[in-house]
Amino acid sequence: MTDSEASSERDDLWETHAEWWISGFTEGADPEYEEQILPLAAAELAGYDRVLDVGCGDGQISRLAARLGSNRVIGIDPTWNQVAVAAERAGGPAFARAGAAELPFADGTFDAVVACLVFEHIRDVDSAIAEVARVLRPGGRFSFFLNHPLLQTPNSGWIDDQVLDPPEQYWRIGPYLIEDETIEQVEKGVFIPFIHRPLSRYVNALALNNLLVERMEEPAPPPGFLARAAEYEEASTIPRLLYLRTTKFDRG
Repeated sequence: MTDSEASSERDDLWETHAEWWISGFTEGADPEYEEQILPLAAAELAGYDRVLDVGCGDGQISRLAARLGSNRVIGIDPTWNQVAVAAERAGGPAFARAGAAELPFADGTFDAVVACLVFEHIRDVDSAIAEVARVLRPGGRFSFFLNHPLLQTPNSGWIDDQVLDPPEQYWRIGPYLIEDETIEQVEKGVFIPFIHRPLSRYVNALALNNLLVERMEEPAPPPGFLARAAEYEEASTIPRLLYLRTTKFDRG
């Protein structure tokens, strides 16, 4: 299979399973979004006038930015089914189909860019981060949310070790330093592509594009998630979310 064919297959998976995301993670359905991600995004995007939401999905972060008072909010996503739902739900932003590696905007168009749980699905990460930096004005903010790379490492997971005496339960970390692309069955019949990268891969790409990391958050899973995933209680000291606040600076 060629790279082009593989890319098309990944895009088809997102088109096919768009409803999995829309029904499971939007409109109040997901406690991690409601209790953790949306409040953090609100705090980080407040006061920015021109906002771009990369990989907007159904547009919930775009709508949040509009409610905060941003006058120009645009959400882009490569998946037609996501963009169609975003446009139906409206709420002030404009939506368009576009990929992160080729943003259809002029240099310095936006005061803030946000990408929420998107880059772990983007193959051309270097071009995508370069494009974010290009469309940001100097001094602009990039709010970068990721599934925590420790959590996303292939073959990581909850282990119930009955061999030990006494038995132990612990979280196993897979080959963290190896960049790897997998297609995961996130629920029965739903297959989604993920790309694991170590944190240094992202930070170095940000630095190369003059995006200075100013703050990093690794919050514990919120109560609403733990109430729905009792098996995770024992691993609640392992973060599921990583947030990086970056600012575009001019090297002169």
